[in-house]
Formats: sequence, C-alpha cells, structure tokens
Amino acid sequence: MAYTNIDDPSAYFQTAIYTGNGDSSDDTNAITNDGNSNLKPDFLWIKRRDYDNGHQLADSTRGVTKFLGSETVAAEVTVSGRLASFDTDGFTVQSSSGAFNAENEPFVGWQWKANAGTTTAFTESGNNPGGTRQTNTVAGFSIISYTGTGAPGNIAHGLPSAPEMIIFKNRGTTNVWATWHVSLGDDYKLELNGTGAKDSDGSFMNSTLPDATNIRVGDSNNPNTNADTGTYICYAWSPIQGYSKFGSYVGNGSTDGTFVYTGFKPAFVMTKNTSATDSWVIMDEKRSPSNVANKYLLPNTSGAEGTNFDMFDFVSNGFKCRRATSQNTSGNTFIYMAFAENPFTTSTGIPTTAR
Repeated sequence: MAYTNIDDPSAYFQTAIYTGNGDSSDDTNAITNDGNSNLKPDFLWIKRRDYDNGHQLADSTRGVTKFLGSETVAAEVTVSGRLASFDTDGFTVQSSSGAFNAENEPFVGWQWKANAGTTTAFTESGNNPGGTRQTNTVAGFSIISYTGTGAPGNIAHGLPSAPEMIIFKNRGTTNVWATWHVSLGDDYKLELNGTGAKDSDGSFMNSTLPDATNIRVGDSNNPNTNADTGTYICYAWSPIQGYSKFGSYVGNGSTDGTFVYTGFKPAFVMTKNTSATDSWVIMDEKRSPSNVANKYLLPNTSGAEGTNFDMFDFVSNGFKCRRATSQNTSGNTFIYMAFAENPFTTSTGIPTTAR
C-alpha cells in the first residue's frame, strides 16, 4: 500500500523567508518560493522576525486587504497597499510597512494551498450557517467563511475526513481565536491568542466532535463561533498520511526528549502545552535548517523571534524534543500540528532521502 499520495509536499505547504525592500509606499517585493513545485498560497501567515510587529494572517477568500492578528482578539482590519497579490509561486508585498516589507528587515511567510481562491457557496438552512468554502481535498485543508445563526448548527467542511485542527475567528468583534484540536475531545478549546491551558468550553462546538461531513458550532452564548449575524473565518485541516499530522505527546523534562513520530520530516511544527500556561510555539526548517532547531516564533505574542533555546531536532520521520522545559515539561501534555518537508516513504513505497 502506498504510504502517501503527496510525494512533493511543497505543492501544498511552503515557508518563505525574505528581506524587506520598502523605503517608500510605492515599493513592491515579489517573494518567490524555492520548493520543487509552484505554490500559489490561499492562506498566508506573515511575521517580521526581528521586531515587535504583529502576525498578519490573510487568505484568498477574504482578499489581499483583509488582515487578522493571531496575537490579538481584535477584529479584522482592512488595509490596502500592504499585500499586493497571491502569486503563481509566492506572493507580493508592498510599501515600507514594518509588518510586511520594512527595508532590510527579515520576514517569514507560511503558506498553505486551498483551492486557488475558488469558493463554493452554501446557503443558510434552518440553524445551519451559510457562507463559502474553498477546499483542497488532496492536502486536507479548507478555508470556510460563514455568517452565524445564533443557534447550534452544522457547517459542511468539504474535507476528505473529519478535521483534526480547526481555528475560528469572529472577524467583526473582539473575540478570541477559538481553537480545537483532535487531542482535546469535544468539550475543550484553546485560544491561539493566549497562553492558557485547555479550557472547558463545550458551547463553542456544541459539545460535538466534527465528523466526516460537518463541523458543529454553538449558539449566541458563545460568540467565538456562531453569534447571530456574526461573520467568521475558519481554517480546518484533516490529516493526510505522509504530509500532515495532528497529535499529542507527553514531555519528559530531558534534553534527550520525547520523540514524536509523524511519518515525515517536518517543514513546520506548531505546539501548545495543554496542561499549563505556556505560549504556542512555531518552528520551521527554513529558519532553522540544521539541528538543533532554535529559532521560534510565538503566535500569541507580537514579539521578535527567539533564538535562546534549543527546541527540536527535525528528523526523517518526526521530531525530537531537545529542551528540558517549555515544549517538553515533564508530565505535561502538548498538542502539535505538523506539515512535511518530505515524506518518510513515497507513494511507490520507496524511502526518501533524509534532508
């Protein structure tokens, strides 16, 4: 049996690191990916690495002028002249904005491919919200935009299997980034903008696990997912063998830390301690191309990139914790989402060369 249907993960996820060139409002900066395949991003997450600028999350459903910050509960902002376009193999930023293109400053852009900006509409029906989705069934990724009904309802996600990572944001109000992960069960959530441990909150998904067809959302008592007439964006991923993995591990408090099997060499890993107060952490192989990976960014803060802690080894079939605390605290449970640089075994059953 083939191990993966995705022999080249760069067709669906890539990290770009770039240097800003903006010294005026007219400057543009075309960022071209360097993966084996072209990738036109549908979900783009930009962060300036050396300074206290906020995270900038944009997608092709909302368009190039709409941004949200993962570190804040703030509503969506509309700003032109920052992100010019989603391109055939990358994206173009413009102006001298410190958060996108400050001259001579380092940036990172994480990119996921959905459906090239083409959406499918679904209509409100009873308590079920209406909106649009663009789904990539090969990569297991869906961007869902919808309007809340204020009563428990279903949203068809279009994915090939039940999603295992879902991030919701109310675009119009100051509500948290309600985040669900398969390891939490049906009555708990995390907040992408916060440091808190898992929080008992059955109302945001109506105490119902997502299934192969639907994501369940609650009622107006929980405006994070389904306030009446509220406007929402939702990013949902289902696991694809050899390309993406959503799981958990228990820390052992040692620099010879827990090994986490993913079935591929990771290109990107985001983790969160669910047992205790601690930051989310994002690591990637472009900013840390050799082990031990030590360049980290925190989605819940606008702070600059940290380099003062060895975090993980990225190996051919997973990642190994190399810090005795934080993302490997003894006895604490951590959730993760990971995307591949290259699969451990190709679709033809041949082991890939570790890189």
